[in-house]
Amino acid sequence: MKAKRGVSRRRLITGSAAAAAMGVASSVLGAQRAGAVDPRPNILLIVTDDHPKQTDWAMKNTVSWLGQQGVTFANGHCTTPLCAPSRASIFSGRYAHNHGVRSNLHPHNLDQNTTVQRYLRQAGYRTGLFGKYLNTWNISDPPPHFDEWAMLDEGYVGATYNSRGTVTQISGYSTTILRNRTLKFIQKSTVDQRPWFAYFAPYAAHRPNIPARKYAQTVVPAWSGRPSVFETDKSDKPPYVQASNHTLAEGQAARQRQLRSLLSLDEAVKKFRDKLVALGQLNNTLVIFVGDNGRLWADHGRLAKGVPYRQAHEVPFYLSWPAHGQGSGTVDNRLVANIDIAPTILAAAGITPNTPQDGRSLFSLDSRDRLLTEFWAEGAVVGGPPSWASNVTLTKQYIEYYDLKTNQMGQVGGPGTVTFREYYDLTNDPYQLTNLLHGATIMTEQTLGIAALAQQLAADRVA
Repeated sequence: MKAKRGVSRRRLITGSAAAAAMGVASSVLGAQRAGAVDPRPNILLIVTDDHPKQTDWAMKNTVSWLGQQGVTFANGHCTTPLCAPSRASIFSGRYAHNHGVRSNLHPHNLDQNTTVQRYLRQAGYRTGLFGKYLNTWNISDPPPHFDEWAMLDEGYVGATYNSRGTVTQISGYSTTILRNRTLKFIQKSTVDQRPWFAYFAPYAAHRPNIPARKYAQTVVPAWSGRPSVFETDKSDKPPYVQASNHTLAEGQAARQRQLRSLLSLDEAVKKFRDKLVALGQLNNTLVIFVGDNGRLWADHGRLAKGVPYRQAHEVPFYLSWPAHGQGSGTVDNRLVANIDIAPTILAAAGITPNTPQDGRSLFSLDSRDRLLTEFWAEGAVVGGPPSWASNVTLTKQYIEYYDLKTNQMGQVGGPGTVTFREYYDLTNDPYQLTNLLHGATIMTEQTLGIAALAQQLAADRVA
């Protein structure tokens, strides 16, 4: 994607952080020779599940710490709004069409040698995974390149875990169990001087969105919906959207369940901060918080993810690293995505990867002008969205649907014919109510520059 260079105070700060990070690798050897503490940052990566924006009510501690004392990425996205593809992008810094995990059924398509955990462990980091890894990953198989793990086999109460090779069911609430395992991992830094990487990935706020018992009856602020929930004329939308008929009441119920389940996650975030403060590690710990994908609350009649609309691919996205200037409560309005997480972590650790990455470090001065989002229909699934791809900018979104499906190996087949197109002016139509290509004349398409948009999208899908 085309990169621009900005000169804002925020980007000058992050540019300085990047320059500092580039010098970390060379300083590590000298520090080790002198018997000094490794200067590289600890890294805490928090990935939530099916977590849309507009959930700040349930995330007061998270917003207070990572928002007001870190960086809020106001335009954070996932590149494929589906769990396993998004997580594979987080680990690898690559689009799904490059890492190969196009659906939840093909986790082994990810080359584990391209992952951030592999690079960190190889560079001397102590690595730990606590929570969900990749969908349909065999719970008996250890997650590669992690020293310690409590891998969750999805669930909230009495779930099954692989705990350092032992598969067992553990009573209790999964977010709390995983939180405590993560805290123990962090505490070990008092006896192990290596920098650490902790991946905390609870099941919240995925369906069935079961809250901890103490939050089961918590009163959630009322929500009256948004214009996309009340869209009555969907004749400009593809057939699967026209057939969707979920109601405001269903959206409200889904939102309530998600918010209640996020309260324990927010509680865990506070515990992490308290632990880092107690250990004197807050200043030099890079913390990144992101949702793996969003979810619709009856927008366009759907209660789902996997669609090209904003509520599915826009996600909460925060970063904090006070030692390198990201600790003062700033807002970054650049177009950023989950593919940027691995490059950011590796830059902070002073590691140069020897495998390709599609993202770029958030510490750089670069600003992309568009972002590819993509999704593939599974061959055995009936009634879901077709395969699609889109280019998103801060003001526009162009979408194409295709006659393509993945097989049992995750390979793509089909003629690839474009079956439907959408184009939205996000400035004047942020809820994507009016598809400007519905009934558009040739002259209208020329005015909108659709031919060039289609050509660019075709190129980005194979880049």
